[in-house]
Amino acid sequence: MSESGPQHPRIGVFGGTFDPPHIGHLVSAIDVRDRLQLDLVILMVANIPWQKAGSRKISPAEDRLAMVQAAVADVPGLVAGDHEIRAGGPSYTADTLADLASEYVDAEFFTIVGADAAAGLSTWERYEEVVERSTVVVVDRPGSYADPAALPGGAEWTRIEVPHLEVSSTDLRSRIAEGRPLDYLIPAGTLAVIADRGLYREAGR
Repeated sequence: MSESGPQHPRIGVFGGTFDPPHIGHLVSAIDVRDRLQLDLVILMVANIPWQKAGSRKISPAEDRLAMVQAAVADVPGLVAGDHEIRAGGPSYTADTLADLASEYVDAEFFTIVGADAAAGLSTWERYEEVVERSTVVVVDRPGSYADPAALPGGAEWTRIEVPHLEVSSTDLRSRIAEGRPLDYLIPAGTLAVIADRGLYREAGR
């Protein structure tokens, strides 16, 4: 951090495959940034998402990073993270938080997850380190309540309501392959990257 920046920055880490990133990702990140007064939210692009590997063909990490960079280019307080890509191999949040702690000294970290991911937190690789190094932020739709009992004992966590947007990357990949409209679902910059790189043209991607 520069000398002019906050001495104890509050940093959100929003990990994902982002294949492709969409408006739901941005709305969640912006809402968490605002509600928790975070200095920065890093949309951390997974290199090899171990929980999804083998389930379907995943776009190259460099393409997914370029899409996220385009999505957040004009959004204050949001940046794309390439730490997991540079590290190589499967992506684990515990390693990412340790890496970020050496880069952002004295920062307070917030690991941002959806309600489903929060319920499965105990299945994460070295989840104890994730809980130790960060506050878990559970983003959930209005009217639903994440069950704190689903989180590992002693985990510090907070819940943030975000608008319920029925947007899925799976549907978006199909829409692109089939030439259906994508207006207001994917940021314009990201759509330009998809077009330039010819992504998702094959059905089933």
